[in-house]
Amino acid sequence: MSWIHIDDWIEMMLWAIEKSSVSGPINLAAPEPVSNAEFARALGRAMHRPSWMPVPGLALRVIVGEMANDALILGHRILPKRAQELGYVFRHPGVDEALTAAVRGESEQR
Repeated sequence: MSWIHIDDWIEMMLWAIEKSSVSGPINLAAPEPVSNAEFARALGRAMHRPSWMPVPGLALRVIVGEMANDALILGHRILPKRAQELGYVFRHPGVDEALTAAVRGESEQR
């Protein structure tokens, strides 16, 4: 699953607007996608809580409907290849550090 820390989302948007060499679409996603299980484990570590029980696909389909297949169960591997080729540097490229910063409410100005 693709994810992105809010700091990188905002900075990448500003970077794309300000940088004249950026045109057309870019993927707003961190460079290291993870599985849902990896994301849950990283969130558990960041919150100092266990994360051992996955949500069954059937439960997601009941709660969210058919959209659960595309959005939550099957997932998409979206990479920021073009942004990186054009020189964007991530502040939070890894899920562990990004979730730890998010849980702590840390946000830095560059």
